[in-house]
Amino acid sequence: MSGELLEEKLRGLPLLQYVFISTDELVFSENVRYICRTECPMYGRTWACPPAVGTVEQCREKCMRFTDGLLFSTVTEVSDIADIEETLSTRAPHEEITRKVRDMAAELYGEVLTLSTEACAVCESCAYTEGKPCRHPERMFPCVESHGIIVTELAEKHGMDFFNGGNIVTWFSLILFSEKR
Repeated sequence: MSGELLEEKLRGLPLLQYVFISTDELVFSENVRYICRTECPMYGRTWACPPAVGTVEQCREKCMRFTDGLLFSTVTEVSDIADIEETLSTRAPHEEITRKVRDMAAELYGEVLTLSTEACAVCESCAYTEGKPCRHPERMFPCVESHGIIVTELAEKHGMDFFNGGNIVTWFSLILFSEKR
């Protein structure tokens, strides 16, 4: 079974936790998008965020083309969790791990959809604001929340730790796929 093969490969990565899910478990909410629109400075500025990713309903349809998924987390420690610059600077290693997991899943399942952390930071200036296509679509992962998915609810449902205390930053990614039958 390919799930067992993927799990075997995951053991070599510095993941805090992971869980296999069914896409039927995903909860999509316009409330998450409201937060994007009213509180996030990246709204309308990157291909990884709304409105570029589509409506919540379009994102739900895209996600539901797949039957299964893998939700995983990594952690890192910072000197001051309130220092947003320091916190965001720890995202790159998580994104590299996400690329590795994406590649492993794609090798086993074929087509995958990768959702990760916050807004894309691959380019200094996103082509979206210039009205041009993404320069690096193979490296850009839309954020989980941009699709209206409540990642904390999914993590809690499966007993995954979201708050790890102190100055620990927890990053989540979600890779969707369809188990080959």
